[in-house]
Amino acid sequence: MKSLAELEQIRKQTLERINLRKEDKADVTRIVIGMATCGIAAGARPVMHAFMDELNKRQLQHVTVSQTGCIGMCRLEPMVDIITPDGNKVTYVHVKPEMVPRIVAEHVVNGRPVQEYTIGAAEDQ
Repeated sequence: MKSLAELEQIRKQTLERINLRKEDKADVTRIVIGMATCGIAAGARPVMHAFMDELNKRQLQHVTVSQTGCIGMCRLEPMVDIITPDGNKVTYVHVKPEMVPRIVAEHVVNGRPVQEYTIGAAEDQ
């Protein structure tokens, strides 16, 4: 069992994380991964891990990774939204873990979406 001091430390860290979520995230790029049953079945979990690994490797600070449920386009899963601080959203479809480093490098870091991975490119086919 944990000591009272250890439990208090865990409580403090948890409250700090909760408070960070409440702060204005105006300067944060959000990566939102579809993790409903359809997304998971299509391979979203390894994609999410690839994003977290790539962000940690690059030590990017103002980027968050979160999950969402089904948005009704199961045939395009795994799907990932990149939402920039100015509110622009780009949706990537059929994402595979090996696509993640390029998406992070070109879009998250340099602000240039990878057009051939987007929903628009998939719909043109």
